[in-house]
Amino acid sequence: MGKLVLNDVSYQYRTKYQTVYAVNNVSHVFEKGKFYAIVGKSGSGKTTLLSIIAGLDLPTSGEVIYDGENIAKMNRDKYRLEKISVIYQNFNLFPLLTAIENVMFPQQFAGKSENDAKQVATQKIQSVGLNETFHSRFPSMLSGGEQQRIAIARALSTNADVILADEPTGNLDVGNSNNIVELLMKLAHEENYCVIVVTHDLSIAEKADVVLKMEDGKIVN
Repeated sequence: MGKLVLNDVSYQYRTKYQTVYAVNNVSHVFEKGKFYAIVGKSGSGKTTLLSIIAGLDLPTSGEVIYDGENIAKMNRDKYRLEKISVIYQNFNLFPLLTAIENVMFPQQFAGKSENDAKQVATQKIQSVGLNETFHSRFPSMLSGGEQQRIAIARALSTNADVILADEPTGNLDVGNSNNIVELLMKLAHEENYCVIVVTHDLSIAEKADVVLKMEDGKIVN
């Protein structure tokens, strides 16, 4: 069985006039060591699907299985803290915390001591290509590419082995975008993470091991 399995996952909601199927009977197996790209036009359902995988929403029907367990029956706060890490287009760093404090935050929130959290944060910041001179900088002092690297370091600082990325290069120039994609590929292929990226950028899809194209809430390839 894969690390993460979607079984006939659907998500629907009602408007005043109709029932909208944002995700419609999606099934797929996601494995560690692979880089996945979910592509599709705006409104195709890909971001909703990512939210369901992240446990931010539960499917209307079907199930999301992580390590053999239905996430609907898990403590989803703990699931998001320890099993799944999400990287966002706008970085979502805390503006009043330094770079290293941002990376330490989820660990300390989970109960790790300051010293232990700092050790892990130092290692993860180094792993994304930034040295100790960046530790004391606030997000406003970092470029977009540097902020995204800190966001990735923060995602890596937990025990999560599934990395979800929602348009991770959307606010970056071409050079930084390529660097971030290479970093995400390395996490999948060299460090055995399961990396799932939602993107409009077809150049990212070209580098993915598996591309899932969504239309009208369904995977069509």
